[in-house]
Amino acid sequence: MDRRDFLRTVAITGAAMTIQHSEAMEILTQSVSKLGGSKVDLVAVMGGEPEAMFRRAIAEMGGMKKFVKPGQKVVVKPNIGWDKVPELAGNTNPKLVGEIVKQCFAAGAKEVTVFDHTCDDWQKCYKNSGIEAAAKAAGAKVMPAHLESYYRTAPLPGGKIMKQAKIHEAILNCDVWINVPVLKNHGGANLTMSMKNHMGIVWDRGFFHQNDLQQCIADMCMLQKKAVLNVVDAYRVMKTNGPRGRSTSDVVLAKGLFMSQDIVAVDTAAAKFFNQIREMPLDTVGHLANGQALKIGTMDLDKLNIKRIKM
Repeated sequence: MDRRDFLRTVAITGAAMTIQHSEAMEILTQSVSKLGGSKVDLVAVMGGEPEAMFRRAIAEMGGMKKFVKPGQKVVVKPNIGWDKVPELAGNTNPKLVGEIVKQCFAAGAKEVTVFDHTCDDWQKCYKNSGIEAAAKAAGAKVMPAHLESYYRTAPLPGGKIMKQAKIHEAILNCDVWINVPVLKNHGGANLTMSMKNHMGIVWDRGFFHQNDLQQCIADMCMLQKKAVLNVVDAYRVMKTNGPRGRSTSDVVLAKGLFMSQDIVAVDTAAAKFFNQIREMPLDTVGHLANGQALKIGTMDLDKLNIKRIKM
């Protein structure tokens, strides 16, 4: 199987696992797609629980100590935007967030902060998503983001529409941060993934919607302090009525996870996966091509060394 087809097969397998439990699960084998060298650029894991998939993926990427150094202040930035329980897939899976926090401390982090600029009431979002409890249980500090005083203006060099933005101080003050979005349908941007998760670190989200949303999402990723790692949670995927969702009928238990330092590549992989759950051509997710044009990352997965894993 060549690199061009692997994500499609992985995606079909992941959907089959939870929707039909078909023999397509047998297609996947643990193997590596390489263009030479041993560095893994992107990991796709299917079939496990959130914690186990992350542990396997981070090991393939070289371990958390590659990204978090002793004594560093770390931010883990999930999607906590909605007052929804985990089963509705409106937010990042709390088990995944807790595991990432634990791994940061195991790598020697001095402190770990978790936050998001929520859309619904922040206290209800933090509580009902399960993320506040999971983060605190793992030792993290959970920080609010509902006041403008938490934000400071920072430049977005090279942005086409957005030249600067007010960024949450947790991002500006940390040594490294890890971007942990949930994969889901979105009525405006079509998909929520790593790039769009940046909207949760800024104060004025209205600017995005009042201008070119797809370009502004790409522009936000020009922030000089980039995430050291992007982890797309595709354990439960909201396939319709996003970003808020209505009921469990909007959700597919897909049991997937994608990880890369390349934010455009990881979102391209996740979007290809989503396209097997519900038709969503890449050209309808304009911030991917916009991000590639800004040289934030690549949509050409054939240029990458990719590890695919079935658990």
